[in-house]
Amino acid sequence: MLLQAGIDFVLINAAFWLAYIVRYELRFPITVAEANYVAYTEYIPISLLLSAGLLAIYRIEGIYNYVRGRSWLEEMYGLLTATFTGIVILVFVFFFFRPQFYSRLIYLYAGILIVLVLTISRVGLRLVLGRLRQRGIGVDRALIVGGGEIGRAIMRNVLAQPDLGYRIEGFVDDDPTKGAIGNFPLLGGTDQLRQLLRGRAVDEVIITLPWHAREKIVSIMQDAEAAGARVKIVPDLFQLSLSKIAVDAVGGIPLIGVKDSAISSGAFSLKRVMDVLLTLVLSLLMLIPLAIIALLIKLTSPGPVIFEQSRVGRGGKIFTAYKFRTMRVGADEEKAQLAHLNEATGPLFKIRNDPRMTRVGKWLRRTSLDELPQLLNVLHGDMSLVGPRPPLPNEVAQYEEWHKRRLDVAPGVTGLWQVSGRSELTFDEMVMLDLYYIENWSPWLDMWILLKTIPALFTARGAY
Repeated sequence: MLLQAGIDFVLINAAFWLAYIVRYELRFPITVAEANYVAYTEYIPISLLLSAGLLAIYRIEGIYNYVRGRSWLEEMYGLLTATFTGIVILVFVFFFFRPQFYSRLIYLYAGILIVLVLTISRVGLRLVLGRLRQRGIGVDRALIVGGGEIGRAIMRNVLAQPDLGYRIEGFVDDDPTKGAIGNFPLLGGTDQLRQLLRGRAVDEVIITLPWHAREKIVSIMQDAEAAGARVKIVPDLFQLSLSKIAVDAVGGIPLIGVKDSAISSGAFSLKRVMDVLLTLVLSLLMLIPLAIIALLIKLTSPGPVIFEQSRVGRGGKIFTAYKFRTMRVGADEEKAQLAHLNEATGPLFKIRNDPRMTRVGKWLRRTSLDELPQLLNVLHGDMSLVGPRPPLPNEVAQYEEWHKRRLDVAPGVTGLWQVSGRSELTFDEMVMLDLYYIENWSPWLDMWILLKTIPALFTARGAY
């Protein structure tokens, strides 16, 4: 906090100096008469006073309070309101005592530049911290108590947002039938928690047990605090889905209610409009590449250019998905013979060096260009540009109950799973990312995923 405040102090003064340059040296937007010219030395006390005042306002407004998961837009909004509050107070004070001496525009410029400079510095810091946390540096090691829906909700949020700064060591649960969820191992029952805390360096224990286990929750809290770990409790709110909880306040009294699903009927309509418009543009841009790929497939391998396969869409509806053919004809009939080579988890079937793949097919898989014909599925309405991976019917037949929630939306040509590692992810992790996407959908999330897909295609990370 002190370091951030010190950096802000320097940047606020630098921004004020830039405002002075713009107003008095560049003389934008109107010139300054020589009689009204003021040396910068006259503004130094004002700049220092403004800096001290803004730091105090930032402190009062909670700008320096660490809130895990706070977006940069929320932080920018806080900076904007706090900065212009300070500017307005300063302008009032100085123009009340010396109305003709100082330029009015310099304060407007200073406010804009201060917000801009401080926002850029925070975005840069977020990028640096995000990179470090993705490498496991500066993260809090957490252990989750409870592997139910709420526990999985925590896991998928951490998986989708590595910049939150958590590394989940695993979870404990008293249900003996539960196993590992993705790469999050089951470490034992709640009665083993005290022993686990002694043997592991855990910074935080996140309790996701239902309220009827009050006595157990109190006991776990005592064990965690005795081991020097922080304790966070996620209320189950009568087992309501976390995506449907809305929290409001009246006079400081929290009110908990139920909100509409993130992807409501209106949101579906907006998403559909975005899909059609963007798909039409992409189809026009990709006409020549599509023709070249089709020609390469035809010249290098006998058989059709397009591979048709039944997939499961929104609500369990079966549709025909189109892809460029990447394997030799009859590859599906050979699947049973290659079952022992399967490298994927859960109901998925993936082989890194699949012997059924054609030469062109290997390249298409690595770049995911084999999925371009699915733009037809998007126009038809069976798929979306962004969404969960379209599953096969035999995969859906093996789903656990919580996996089926990924069928609540149309499958996508790309998705959060693709920009987060594709085939390197376990099946459970893929589902958790899909559920995070469903619960947090917005047009901006779709655009962010589409933009992230471009470097993912070039690096071909986890694609095979």
